[in-house]
Amino acid sequence: MPLDTGGVADLPRRADESRGSDTPEIYQPSLQAGSDIGQALKAIREFRGLSIEEVAEITRVRRTYLMAIEAMHLDKLPSRPFTIGYIRAYAEALGDSGDIAVERFKAEEPVLDEPLRAPVGVGDQSDPRLMMIVIVAMVIVGAIVLWNIAQRAMSESAPPSPTAPAKATALALDAQKSGPVALGAPLPAPVESTTPAPYETPGLAEAGEDGVNHSAPAAIGARPDGEPPVDVASLPLNFQANGKVYGATAAQPSSVTLQALKSASLIVRGPDGAVYFARQLAAGEAYRAPQFAGLSVDVSEPDAFQVFVAGQSQGLLPSAKASLSALVE
Repeated sequence: MPLDTGGVADLPRRADESRGSDTPEIYQPSLQAGSDIGQALKAIREFRGLSIEEVAEITRVRRTYLMAIEAMHLDKLPSRPFTIGYIRAYAEALGDSGDIAVERFKAEEPVLDEPLRAPVGVGDQSDPRLMMIVIVAMVIVGAIVLWNIAQRAMSESAPPSPTAPAKATALALDAQKSGPVALGAPLPAPVESTTPAPYETPGLAEAGEDGVNHSAPAAIGARPDGEPPVDVASLPLNFQANGKVYGATAAQPSSVTLQALKSASLIVRGPDGAVYFARQLAAGEAYRAPQFAGLSVDVSEPDAFQVFVAGQSQGLLPSAKASLSALVE
């Protein structure tokens, strides 16, 4: 029965098949030839006329591993299971039995109970960072254990908390006499419950019969900020623009003009409360109000604005909030 050659049945088994039938058959090596399985595989490969590269392409095994098998340099090969698999694939690629090749290898190279070698090309080097992590973890665990031991030792050596013996407590309760209880004199009210002293308005004691403190250092009629009152007689009689004029233009009809005597805020509102104008006016700046019904002004200081009606002075603004129509009347 012909052997399963694994796709290489068309490989030549003789050196020259073109010879006639009278030509004697050339000796064909087998898996039992040579001094070891490596020499047998090499002899069969050379007899087939195959190169080591062609066998490597068929078996998908590295060329260096196949050469190490032929020379039986097992130290250049991976672990034993891989070596057995390579020998099986090598023999089947040559058209011979892989089981026979493996049996001869096992007979020539018995298992010596040695540990498996690492694959060729893989260095046996450990990561130094892993060792550092292990050391740090051991130190942390040791510190936790020592801390727990120290806490337990301290709690055991601490004196017990002072507690009254149960017997002494029972005796104290028995010593109490039953019957009416004598109450002592009532205790005074705590300090927090006393009535506070009545509040006295500052300066009320110095006030006269009219209710005014005439001994106060400030003069009567002085402004709260300490500035002297505005002398109305010194104000100009006609409007003179000493700064920017806001509001209605000269071409628009206007009857009321408010001019700031010093820096102060001015807000002009409509009859519905909507703000028409709001600005901090500097000294000399003015606002010319348009002739709209229901306009009112709201200022920070009434004596900081001079009122002009039709260009003629009407004195100071009477109050912080005023109606422009009332100023014209």
